[in-house]
Amino acid sequence: MKKDAAGKTAKPSGTTRIEKDTMGELAVPAEAYYGVQTARAIENFPISDLRFPRSFIRAMGLIKYAAAIVNHSLGSLDKKHAEAIRKAAREVIDGKWDVEFPVDIFQTGSGTSTNMNANEVISNRATELLGGVRGSKLVHPNDHVNQGQSSNDVIPTAIHVAAVEMIERQLIPALKRLHRALNAKARAFNRIVKIGRTHLQDATPVRLGQEFSGYARQIELALVRAKRAQEALREVALGGTAVGTGLNTHPQFASKVLALVSKEIGCALEEAANHFEAQSTQDSVVEASGELRTIAVSLMKIANDIRWLGSGPRCGLGEITLPETQPGSSIMPGKVNPVIAESVTMVCAQVIGNDVTVTLGGQAGNFELLVMLPVMAYNLLQSIELLAAASGNFASRCIEGIQANEQRCKDSIEGSLAMCTALAPEIGYDAAAKAAKEAYKTGKTVRQIAKEQKLLPEERLEKLMDPWGMTKPGGPVGSAGG
Repeated sequence: MKKDAAGKTAKPSGTTRIEKDTMGELAVPAEAYYGVQTARAIENFPISDLRFPRSFIRAMGLIKYAAAIVNHSLGSLDKKHAEAIRKAAREVIDGKWDVEFPVDIFQTGSGTSTNMNANEVISNRATELLGGVRGSKLVHPNDHVNQGQSSNDVIPTAIHVAAVEMIERQLIPALKRLHRALNAKARAFNRIVKIGRTHLQDATPVRLGQEFSGYARQIELALVRAKRAQEALREVALGGTAVGTGLNTHPQFASKVLALVSKEIGCALEEAANHFEAQSTQDSVVEASGELRTIAVSLMKIANDIRWLGSGPRCGLGEITLPETQPGSSIMPGKVNPVIAESVTMVCAQVIGNDVTVTLGGQAGNFELLVMLPVMAYNLLQSIELLAAASGNFASRCIEGIQANEQRCKDSIEGSLAMCTALAPEIGYDAAAKAAKEAYKTGKTVRQIAKEQKLLPEERLEKLMDPWGMTKPGGPVGSAGG
């Protein structure tokens, strides 16, 4: 059921108006701002409940808004029509008519149905602003709103505009917060020594802060990757019209429109260096999605480590304590689960799956046009939105509230068989391994076995087996294990 601009459910009147296009007449809901071509698309694509997100509709509005201003400045659109389109498009930009974009994601591969959806909504609203009746085409969806454009250059441009803006305003700020949180924990935990783990088995000591510094660096690199994704999307297809030749558009149209759009979103965009590349492929979207996939892989690693480090609280690793956010079980009283980290891992799985769809879509460029644009748009934009939301939530509801269990970290070190690693450069790998096996067999520590067997002078033994010293480079040169 439709909602009005205030978000309240609007009851359809049941009445219709008859509109006509090149294929004939069709009934359109009387209260709809969309028109006949959108109505045909609704009938043709009853596939799913997936629709273009707010960010994409906003991008479409921005393009139509700027196009009206530029077409008027270039002398191809009179002031009356340009002003009405500009006002109507601004309402689309602001989200006033999102309910008027009902076309399924699984539609024509060029996104023509959605381009015409935008043209019709803006056309009818502009017509209304001029005192006309919806459906009368006083402001024409093709001749006026779509002037100098084609679906084939507008839709890929809208993908880039939406993605670049979302990365700038949502993903980068969220990653920055997560990076600050992890950096803060790396500093706070730097004096806490614990046992390291490789292959999920005991390894040489490491500082808890060092572990967290690795996570912080992953997110620092995630920020670099987010900016690389933006850079990949900076060139856009606008100006190529149908097949890349620029037929029916002014040579200055694209650059002028993009200057206005760039100002609105706060990120620089430019006309593609080669329009045939920009419209027959979406390699740039595939590249951007790949960067997002890598960010997801980083987040998955961090979230899983956090789950393991906080496992327990008594019968797991328990080296950190996670913030308690909600009861963890419907049957086990008092149980608290790492739900925030789990939500992050699910987001990462979704983003990785989205990247597969985008990659397959990127292979669907046939001659002068790629024909999986809508599904590529949906998955790319969803990935950005999910990563932004999950990163911010991970920072605020998990990482920032983590506490270290210093005693648990300390207790695990002395009993680790990997402590023998520091002895290997001086007594040899085989002798150190023998001491470790003896310690495991007897239940004693490596230190106890080394003392009993007088493997080294006690003063030297104590120096080599200092856990803090093992967390720094240096010491005797030799094999460090694996």
